[in-house]
Amino acid sequence: MNITKENIDALNAVVKVDITAEDYQEKVASVLKDYRKKANIPGFRPGQVPMGLVKKQYGKSVMVDEVNKLLQESLNNFLAEEKLDVLGNPLPKLEENFDWDAENFSFEFELGLAPEINVDLSAGKITKYNIVANDELIDKEVENLQNRFGNVISQEEVAENSTIKGVFVNEEKEIEAVATLVLEDIKGKLNTKKFVGSKVGDVLELKTKNLFNEDLKLATSLGLKLEEVEGLEIPVTFKIDEISYTEPADLDQELFDKIFGEGVVSTAAELRQKIKEDAEGQFVQQADQYLLNAITENLIENTSFDLPKEFLIKWLERAGDKPLTEEEAAAEYDKSEKGLRYQLIEGKIMADNDVKVDFQELKDYAIGFIRQQMAQYGQMNPEDQELEDIAMRVLQNQDEAKRLQSQLISSKMLDLFKEKVSFDEKEVTYEDFVKEVYK
Repeated sequence: MNITKENIDALNAVVKVDITAEDYQEKVASVLKDYRKKANIPGFRPGQVPMGLVKKQYGKSVMVDEVNKLLQESLNNFLAEEKLDVLGNPLPKLEENFDWDAENFSFEFELGLAPEINVDLSAGKITKYNIVANDELIDKEVENLQNRFGNVISQEEVAENSTIKGVFVNEEKEIEAVATLVLEDIKGKLNTKKFVGSKVGDVLELKTKNLFNEDLKLATSLGLKLEEVEGLEIPVTFKIDEISYTEPADLDQELFDKIFGEGVVSTAAELRQKIKEDAEGQFVQQADQYLLNAITENLIENTSFDLPKEFLIKWLERAGDKPLTEEEAAAEYDKSEKGLRYQLIEGKIMADNDVKVDFQELKDYAIGFIRQQMAQYGQMNPEDQELEDIAMRVLQNQDEAKRLQSQLISSKMLDLFKEKVSFDEKEVTYEDFVKEVYK
């Protein structure tokens, strides 16, 4: 057997594999001998079938099978020994008049080679947001907690502090949706005036245009999707079923214990501090996710390299269960190019900075994730062995293992970026963060 590689350019190569009869004949003979022992052919006792008949019946298919096995094994070994970093998989060059009746064979494979990449972590400009919980946010959360744990009291008619439950109806659009709303949701004085003073059983005549301050509230109230209410202008009726208001709970020890557990918080000042700490802890996760996304986009934008585009499109045509047309493969390439570029950039950064994930780290990460999940359902102190058993079962699922590994790599990469990348740091409220980032 002889294997050679010819470089077409920096990103494309062709590997030629020459296989002679000597490379496969011994294996073919062994397989046929085993076939003879097991062959069940009428007129012959088991194990007594003439070898000539076995060869005639099975010889060619066995030879083709063994040559293909030898070809795949040899090609894989060659790529590993030559340390070739390929994209996709080797593509066999199709030969119309290939002759399986010959003794010696030549096969050619096209390779798409990964490019050489230089990553500059200092390129570009990135803002790192530090989100703080201001007094306005804390005030609102205190109010929400008081209302959540407050006393619900029925009312005879709608007032400014009322919560109103009823049914929206539009027969033409087949809308009949139960909704709960407060007057703060309603847009405009004319609409608000229709609600104030109304009683249980009253049916209000309304129009969807400019009914709510937000389209999302209109969509949820009518049981529609957000895109379905964009520009929606239809009449609706709203029959009032319940009217109530919530008497806020007092800021006392009973409330503190209900929210955080006995004795964790003892004063209103401690409550506010706890709210601030919890909120800012959640804000860190959102800021980190934004930061990772921003760094990813920045690296893709500022790291230039070519890809073997024509090869990858050809590979995409054949890679899936269902073959694609050239146009479909080109469209698929355009959709996936950005992800492929970052995958290569990330791989280069990981190699340059010795970022790795071993199985023990992955298992520990899975255990931590499972512990958090169990805590959400009130299981605060699971046994270590129980956690390990669950983690091992989870990691046996390849999709779950890949998902957790991807999350762990992202976490390690974020830590690395925070250490290596220079940022413009900016302290903002959560409201300003949302305005700047999501615009």
